[in-house]
Amino acid sequence: MSELCEVVITAPDPDWLYAFARSLVEDRLAASAHNYTPVRSIYRWQGQVYERAEGRVSLYTSRDRVPAIVARAKSEHPYEVPGVSARPIIDGNPDYLAWIAKETDTANTHTPGPST
Repeated sequence: MSELCEVVITAPDPDWLYAFARSLVEDRLAASAHNYTPVRSIYRWQGQVYERAEGRVSLYTSRDRVPAIVARAKSEHPYEVPGVSARPIIDGNPDYLAWIAKETDTANTHTPGPST
C-alpha cells in the first residue's frame, strides 16, 4: 500500500474551498474531503497579525498525490501563498486505508471514453 496522508488546506471563502475539494476528489487526487467552517485563523503576514474566519478542509490521499494538490492550489487558490500541509497517516482501519489507497491510485485515473 502506498504511503497515505491527510492534507490540510485553508481558504478565505468556505464555498470556494468546498468546490475546490470536490474537484480534487472528482479528479482522484483525494479519496475524500472533510470540510470545516468556520475556523478562526490567526496568522502573521508581511509583518502584521491578522484574524479571520476561513474554511478548512482535510483531504485523505496518497503521498504521491500531494505535489499535484499543491500545484493545483498554487494555481487556483485566492491566497498568494496558500496554506497547504500534509500529515502522515500512520495507522487506522485497514479497510479504510486500503480504500484511500485504491481511490488515489494513479492506475485508477483513466476515465473510460464512449464505447466504440
